[in-house]
Amino acid sequence: MTTGAGPLRVLVVDDEPAIRRFLRAGLSSQGYVVHDLEHGLPAIDVARRQGADLIVLDLGLPDIDGTEVISRIRAAGSAVPVIVLSSRDDEAAKVDALDRGADDYVTKPFGIDELLARIRAAQRHRLQQEGETPVFRSGDLTVDLVRRIVTVRGEEVKFSPREYAVLRLLVQHAGKVLTHTMIMRQVWSADTDVQYLRIYIRALRQKIERDPERPVHILTETGVGYRLRVAEPDV
Repeated sequence: MTTGAGPLRVLVVDDEPAIRRFLRAGLSSQGYVVHDLEHGLPAIDVARRQGADLIVLDLGLPDIDGTEVISRIRAAGSAVPVIVLSSRDDEAAKVDALDRGADDYVTKPFGIDELLARIRAAQRHRLQQEGETPVFRSGDLTVDLVRRIVTVRGEEVKFSPREYAVLRLLVQHAGKVLTHTMIMRQVWSADTDVQYLRIYIRALRQKIERDPERPVHILTETGVGYRLRVAEPDV
């Protein structure tokens, strides 16, 4: 992904002209260079040619399913961030898209501010992956991945090996939604009962959240998985 070498190039792939017009106007007003397509197959070609820095992708396309677009983009070796547009009641499709390599999703109907926040989060995540930032900071949470030290409000917090493994995975993908399946396969090396994962998430929240019942760090994406929030920098 290009950074510091000109405006971000965003490819919008959606078969609804009104959505494309809305996104073109909203993203262009923020300085992004926007190209839009109605079909998925040309989008795969654009990604392969590195003709976009980020893709906003609808799942219901006339020529090919959006999840297949993601699979082909990833199979071609492209790491371009992909933000999926999905319907409100399509949780299974969200999970499938994320498992295939999408970086995030926005549920229709949505506002441009929400999409812009998702774009910024996807950019930060990609830069973090490329730079392997050793110390993660968000609000009152600091995680030193090299020294394996976690501090909350300036105090060091201890974790069991499995708790730390879950937290480390969330930190490595901060800002990105991780599905239940992705977390369980990475931490347990196999599918396990999702209730088991919820127990560990609850334990992490007890240790890092001011109010575990109203978490601000580890956020639940209902029916999908979890996201480690990245606090917006003060301006």
